[in-house]
Amino acid sequence: MPDLNQTWFILLIVLLSGYAILDGFDLGVGIIYPLFSDDTHKRILLNSIGPVWDGNEVWLVTLGGALFAAFPQVYATAFSGLYTPFMLLLFALILRATSIEFRGKKLHKLWRTIWDLAFFLGSSLATFLFGVSVGNLLQGMPIHSDMELHCNLLGLLRPYPILCGLFTLSACAMHGTIYLLFKTKDKLKKQIDRFSWHAFGIFLALYLMVTIFTLINIPQAISNFKIMPVAWLAVVVNILALVNIPRSLFLKNYLSAFSSSALTFIALATLFGIAMYPNLITSSINPMFNMTIYNSASSVKTLHIMLLIAIFGMPCVLAYTTIIYYVFRGKVELDSSSY
Repeated sequence: MPDLNQTWFILLIVLLSGYAILDGFDLGVGIIYPLFSDDTHKRILLNSIGPVWDGNEVWLVTLGGALFAAFPQVYATAFSGLYTPFMLLLFALILRATSIEFRGKKLHKLWRTIWDLAFFLGSSLATFLFGVSVGNLLQGMPIHSDMELHCNLLGLLRPYPILCGLFTLSACAMHGTIYLLFKTKDKLKKQIDRFSWHAFGIFLALYLMVTIFTLINIPQAISNFKIMPVAWLAVVVNILALVNIPRSLFLKNYLSAFSSSALTFIALATLFGIAMYPNLITSSINPMFNMTIYNSASSVKTLHIMLLIAIFGMPCVLAYTTIIYYVFRGKVELDSSSY
């Protein structure tokens, strides 16, 4: 049985998976948004995520709260050393939120064009920064013996993290197009169906590039597979899910395609956790300075109390999410209250 530290590490991966699946598709809608020129089509895209996008971000807030409660030293080091990137990420998330709300307030073309651009930039920048963060965590960052991170924004933009950022953009774009197949119809749905194939092709190309780069340049990413053979199950699930996406798109089985896309995100988050374990932040200076689930954790009593809260709290988040998606199921229909 995993100890409390390991349990909280698993919970972080679960929360990361939930956020990636749910906010991944509405970020993806923002990424592909400029591909549509018709104002009615743009409104349909906005209304497809309008009732759910803020609920999806609850998972990000919960992830941040869990990190703060369970591993406060990591939270402190990351947020103090990466203050500028985090503020930039926060700005991007606020920008996309305000663009969704403000776009429909006026019929003026320039007004809507400005907020269309803001929606695209906010969605793309936030997604890119998430990917860059994952790349830097895998490659390692300059953590010193005092657990302090000394790095600026440009220092994070290395080739591998940039590649991970582009890969995350492609993954969310693919996920978003598949989601829109549930919410659209007629001419718009046919257009999105074509886009879904292009999105999957770009995603697959970047997936292969990231995989090859990781295996060659970050050998420690697969070191845990030697001591945890069950980890290979995540690889198998990942491959099967990837194969099923184009198959399901070809058969017009969009539920299967979206499920496989979601399963891909779960598998990728799991593989990320396996690659990092037991580290939360890897030091590029000296492995002795790695911030792990043990040297960065709260007290056992705190972890125990927070676990009890999580046991009761997470079902509430799941129930809320389920209810929202059930209420707003079906195709998007524009009316006077729509964005």
